[in-house]
Amino acid sequence: MIALRNVAAGLLAAGVLVAAGGCSGGGVKEELIEVKPIDPMVQVKSTLSNYAKGKPLTSEVTGFDSMVAEVRKTDAAKADILKAGLDDLKATKGSPAAKAKELMKKLGLDP
Repeated sequence: MIALRNVAAGLLAAGVLVAAGGCSGGGVKEELIEVKPIDPMVQVKSTLSNYAKGKPLTSEVTGFDSMVAEVRKTDAAKADILKAGLDDLKATKGSPAAKAKELMKKLGLDP
């Protein structure tokens, strides 16, 4: 009985040491990964390109204000142009293609 208890205690102690030390024996390697900010004009260009190709305005117009706010963080002048252009697009009856192309030119985006 005593020998069996000693074996069990030894196995338990060995298990604790392995669990505490880990399998690799090394520490955790920390690595910093730089996340580049996304240019808000990428979303603007994508949205306006769709309109320039004839896509009608749909529920995404509810996100125009947040799109303008993101552009304003980097370029207030472009944000003002964008705001006026998007308001004009919202008021457009029929295809927004011509106004979208015009707005893209004002913003310096390739149509």
